[in-house]
Amino acid sequence: MTERDVPSGLTASIPTPEKGDPRLARLSLNQRTTAEWSLREAIDGAVAAGLPALGVWREPLAEVGLATAAEWIADSGLRVSTICRGGFFTVIDPAARRLAHDENLRAIEEAATLGAPTLVLVPGGLPEGSKDLEGARSRAVEAIAALAPEAAAAGVVLGIEPMNPIFAADRGVVSTLGQALDIALQFAPEEVGVIVDTFHLWWEPGIEAQIARAGAAGRILSYQVCDWITPLPADTLLSRGMMGDGHIDFPAFTRAVAAAGYDGDVEVEIFNAEVWAAPGAEVVATMARRYAELVEPWL
Repeated sequence: MTERDVPSGLTASIPTPEKGDPRLARLSLNQRTTAEWSLREAIDGAVAAGLPALGVWREPLAEVGLATAAEWIADSGLRVSTICRGGFFTVIDPAARRLAHDENLRAIEEAATLGAPTLVLVPGGLPEGSKDLEGARSRAVEAIAALAPEAAAAGVVLGIEPMNPIFAADRGVVSTLGQALDIALQFAPEEVGVIVDTFHLWWEPGIEAQIARAGAAGRILSYQVCDWITPLPADTLLSRGMMGDGHIDFPAFTRAVAAAGYDGDVEVEIFNAEVWAAPGAEVVATMARRYAELVEPWL
């Protein structure tokens, strides 16, 4: 049977890598790529496809409980590349800030229990009624400072994820890798680093220099890949595409990450309604093919 890519339905350009294929050795399935799968289904799907790692999201983790999830993952032999997500701590109200801090402490505990080296932080957007972007960024730094020693004590590194500027108002006030790195460098490498995500950073002027700067400081904690597609859907959060379906130069971007010394897992993280509607096993097969063709050769 001819293999087809999803969601395009085009004939696959290369065969799907099979279990044991060395090209899969660093590929991680971020759970949002197969959002309709439960944690159990994601674990089973990753193992069936021969993937070695899983990027776990906290919501499906909460559905089964931390102890059960830890047992399942340990039994599967998968490693957890990251836990997503912490953060959302740009609020002004002191009580709300305490609640955000406590929630992030729970996220750190989850990461430590699952053996995830990194907790991904999405800083958060502007509080309701506020236009003070610098104030929101300052509160994010303060929140990270309060969490950093707690994370280090648990053996977890906090990973600041800079987000495309279209999300600055409602989701992520840290918009560039340069900004994220300036924050991370205020802390020890075992406390805070950065997430390099092609979707958020492909546009950034001088991105190669910033990636090199992050690598030289030992701050790249995760490399996440997906494509930037146009036209953007009404919900821009769902504008991530399968690698090769959009505008990002994955060989060039990946060469920069590899040259910076990053040798960890590579997560495919896709928010896309069409991808989510496709059968999970077909999504993972397409993901593995596109990764083997467009990313892995340049690692």
